[in-house]
Amino acid sequence: MADGIELAGRRSDVAASGLTSAEAAARRVPGGNRLPEQGAPSPVRLLARQFVHFFALLLWGAAVLAVVGGMPQLGAAIVVVVLLNGAFAFVQEHRADRAAEVLRDLVPHRVTVVRDGLRQEVDAVDLVVGDRVLLGAGDRLAADLVLHEVHGLRLDEAMLTGESEPVDKAAGDGGSAGCFVVEGEGSATVTAIGGDTRLAGIATMTRSVERAKTPLSRELDRVVRTITALAVGVGLACFGAGVLLGLPAADGFLFAVGVTVALVPEGLLPTVTLSLARGAQLLAREHALVRRLESVETLGSTTFVCTDKTGTLTQNRMAVVVVWTPAGRVEVTGVGYEPTGQVTGPAPAVEGARRLARAAVRCSTGGIRETAGGWAAFGDPMEAALDALARRVGAPAPDGEPAARRFPFDPRRRRMSVLVGRELSVKGAPDAVLPRCTGVAGAGEEASRLAADGLRVLAVAVRTVDLPAAAGADEAEQELQLLGLVGLEDPPRVGVDAALADCRRAGISVAMVTGDSGATASAIARQVGLWQDGSSRVVQGTELPVDAAALGALLDHDGLVVCRVAPEDKLRIAQALQARGHVVAMTGDGVNDGPALRAADIGVAMGRSGTDVARQAADLVLLDDHFATIVAAVRQGRTTFANIRRFLTYHLTDNVAELAPFLVFSVTGGAVPLAIGVLQVLSLDIATDLLPALALGAEPPTARVLDGPPPRRRLVDRHLLARALGVLGPVEATVAMTAFLTVLVSAGWRYGGTASGATLATASGAAFTAIVLGQFANAFACRSSTRPAWRLGWRSNPLLTGAVAVELVVLVGMLAVRPVAELLGHRPPSLLGLVVAGCAMPAVIGADTLAKAVRARRTAAGDRRR
Repeated sequence: MADGIELAGRRSDVAASGLTSAEAAARRVPGGNRLPEQGAPSPVRLLARQFVHFFALLLWGAAVLAVVGGMPQLGAAIVVVVLLNGAFAFVQEHRADRAAEVLRDLVPHRVTVVRDGLRQEVDAVDLVVGDRVLLGAGDRLAADLVLHEVHGLRLDEAMLTGESEPVDKAAGDGGSAGCFVVEGEGSATVTAIGGDTRLAGIATMTRSVERAKTPLSRELDRVVRTITALAVGVGLACFGAGVLLGLPAADGFLFAVGVTVALVPEGLLPTVTLSLARGAQLLAREHALVRRLESVETLGSTTFVCTDKTGTLTQNRMAVVVVWTPAGRVEVTGVGYEPTGQVTGPAPAVEGARRLARAAVRCSTGGIRETAGGWAAFGDPMEAALDALARRVGAPAPDGEPAARRFPFDPRRRRMSVLVGRELSVKGAPDAVLPRCTGVAGAGEEASRLAADGLRVLAVAVRTVDLPAAAGADEAEQELQLLGLVGLEDPPRVGVDAALADCRRAGISVAMVTGDSGATASAIARQVGLWQDGSSRVVQGTELPVDAAALGALLDHDGLVVCRVAPEDKLRIAQALQARGHVVAMTGDGVNDGPALRAADIGVAMGRSGTDVARQAADLVLLDDHFATIVAAVRQGRTTFANIRRFLTYHLTDNVAELAPFLVFSVTGGAVPLAIGVLQVLSLDIATDLLPALALGAEPPTARVLDGPPPRRRLVDRHLLARALGVLGPVEATVAMTAFLTVLVSAGWRYGGTASGATLATASGAAFTAIVLGQFANAFACRSSTRPAWRLGWRSNPLLTGAVAVELVVLVGMLAVRPVAELLGHRPPSLLGLVVAGCAMPAVIGADTLAKAVRARRTAAGDRRR
């Protein structure tokens, strides 16, 4: 630990003996060193919220109307639908809102302090401002502090700053709560605790950011409002028409209730939810974990991706690829941190590389070691790469080489050195080492070339010296002999270039937003193909305009690199791009990324290297940290959007067929009996509609799903309405009413007359059968908006074939099982009724094929005119 502080519990012999117990007690504040509560809604409130959004209120209203209209079974069924969906949504939102709670878990439970001149361990919550804290490798800082005694201390601040490399600290530097001590030791004084820490500030920022409403949420709200207005309007119109045509007011009210309930899409909410859940399952197979179901569709709407560099575009694994020595250049290859690899170059250069590697590992505390899963790094990844280099060139670190003197890395000197025997080994930044060397012709130019290639460059030098005991680092590190330069890279991930090409094909802009330097980020941008055709643009975080509009205009370019960003920068970047109409996906892995991940339309966290805070604040977690997984998720998102349109078309088509009997009954003043009742409508919506709709939600991606920008059209547009309400629905309704009337007329019924209960039940069974058979054909027709159903092939979606088969069994059960048939109010159709009902399938397929052909001709004609 720090010099001058004894570790056996005796009184210190230094003046900095820490606070006394009395002083610590006097400085203790209510709540202690805890992150403040952020006022998160209680679970009860979160659960209640799921039952009062507009769609839920619509279904509650439908349930009440059903009970008032004398249909308690229908009301109970609707309530069950609302409760199940509300519970599922609650689980998702409750998990997402735990981000700030995870921040509190980052504070360690025990901390080593000096009080009353003694080394003690205390609970982290008992820290107070002014406490003297002792730090060692592996410790996590429990508060903000300022460093005093420092011995090779390096902090991992990636979760706060976005920097991919540990930061070397010197006396007088600060440290923030939540950061790790990678190596070294020291002592520090606490300057801020609890709610005053930088970590608490980010927690507050994360909580204060409102989640963006997903495009799917906005579209579903619009669809539900439209359907609500339609249902209420048609219900009132039917009530008025019925009363004017002689229907008693009480009967007219109950009838209007039935019409309204018939138009409410009870099965839409579970269908959407389950379709999104299936999309989430498919994404899990692609190593992407979805935390908010609606995000599945939002991914398909993404127009701008802001991605990190390290670990997402690169492998987050340092490796030495080239060694330059005065005798020549040596190329080095190998797999990961494996100690074996290929070394090519002139023999004198290889020998020089051995001497360089031996000196470099003397200046290192990190390295590689063999584990059950292979060779892995410990300590600084750069020093692990140097250890791997030494083993590959045949110069492993010798055992039993005690260091006579050590001058730790200092951020001001930007180098470190170790004296073993009479040989001083030095490594550091080229501009910090080369000026202290003799005979370095060509080294500066070579260092510039390596840096331009995107490599991190280190210089290694030695000196034989009899070093006086009182000599300092500056005196020791003089008249050095340069052994050479080391070029290290963080290799790009395989497949990133292809993924970026897919983004361009899909009309999605990509920007690299990183805390690393511009030179490093630029080199990676070139290597992975983010920059093409010679175009390049780099913006420093300090150069970002304050004005949101100016910031959005600056950022709105594909291939942009934004470097040295602060946490506030990423949040502002997301908001500025959203203000320009973009649907933004933002990647991140640190605590600092929480606010930006929460504010973005899609927050994407790293599953392997990311912090718990980032994962909890995000909508999507990449289990493999790979950028290509984002593109796979976009593909699935677009497919999900198309699938939701498919089963919306399917639902609306069947709603027309279900509504037609009520309209006929209304406009004829009851002269034509009601072909199907409200319970039959409910059974159609849930018992027979649901499985084919879900199967349509499993339609696989088409080959052209990433061709062109994301669809800007709405879920329900004029084309969808024209197809469902103008073609498919009327055809299905016409066949159903024809089957109903055919059975009635064949039994002797005449317009305005009455029919026996048995005849009406048989005729109703024919109408019910026609609608279900029409659903069969409708399901296959809705698989594509352009291609005829008979050209699609059943093998590409076997789930739909299975769903239709199950639907057929359910139809037979509802007709043939007497208690069920009596509850629904129908009987099996007669042979004549069954024949007419069977015409629903060819009629729907034929009308759909004709409509698609007409639309294709109109589109082709429009293209020729343009």
